[in-house]
Amino acid sequence: MRRQLSVVAAVGIAAATVSLPMTAADASPTRTTTVVRAATTTAPQWYLALGDSLAAGYQPGKGDDKTGGYVGGALQMLKLQNPNIGLTNYACSGEDTKTFTSGAICGGNDPAKSQQAKALAFLKAHANTRGVITIDLGANDIQRCVKGTNIDFACLQGGLTDVATKLPAILQTLHKAAPNSKIVVLNYYNPFLAAYLLGTQGQQIAKASEGLATTFNGEIATAAKTINAPVADIAKAFLSDADTPMVTTSFGKVPTNVARICTWTWMCSMQNIHANDAGYTLMWWTLAPHLKP
Repeated sequence: MRRQLSVVAAVGIAAATVSLPMTAADASPTRTTTVVRAATTTAPQWYLALGDSLAAGYQPGKGDDKTGGYVGGALQMLKLQNPNIGLTNYACSGEDTKTFTSGAICGGNDPAKSQQAKALAFLKAHANTRGVITIDLGANDIQRCVKGTNIDFACLQGGLTDVATKLPAILQTLHKAAPNSKIVVLNYYNPFLAAYLLGTQGQQIAKASEGLATTFNGEIATAAKTINAPVADIAKAFLSDADTPMVTTSFGKVPTNVARICTWTWMCSMQNIHANDAGYTLMWWTLAPHLKP
């Protein structure tokens, strides 16, 4: 485990130096989604979005867009079940499994103002109704451990431990507060695959990052299982394990997973881990089947 963590920390540094052009052709996923309109009696009455910057719809240079990103797409899918459904988005950019309950980032260090506290207050106010909760959380437990060329290996080890212990508790708390509502958990794509473009060493780092990403997403799946919540498999949608070579117009012949991380995130053009518009679209397409009643 410690060896895998060290490799992923190196990926974080290496990937930050990647800068390659993207084209619209590379960045446009093509897929169709069929959403079944639910009966009025089963339609959700509200949508609560929770999590980190991905749930906040963050885009580099623009900041958060809490009605956009994958949450905005999910809302449109839910409106096919209930045209009057409303969105409440408490997502906090930079949030991790600790700050979700402590309020250290978006709650002024006041647990009473934390994302979890806000969510529980919302659920209490809507106790006699049912809705949908989506949550992505855990990536910042790992990413925060790499700052420039400074790598905190103990932090990386602790990050996985935090996800393994704190995420289940968070999900169980939410489920207890809203036992009749649907909770959908999202896992993560692997932005550090972009290190492949750095040459031989980068290719080794990118390959090694796959193992840690699998472990990390496995912890998310385990947490979701404690409340029998479905997991929207973003990692699979981004073809994170697909090593088959493909030829791209922007960066030649590379493994499919590398091409996709470069075209569906800002990793290879702006050295930014966040999804671009095409990536967010793919995320809500992946989420959509789990939103059915």
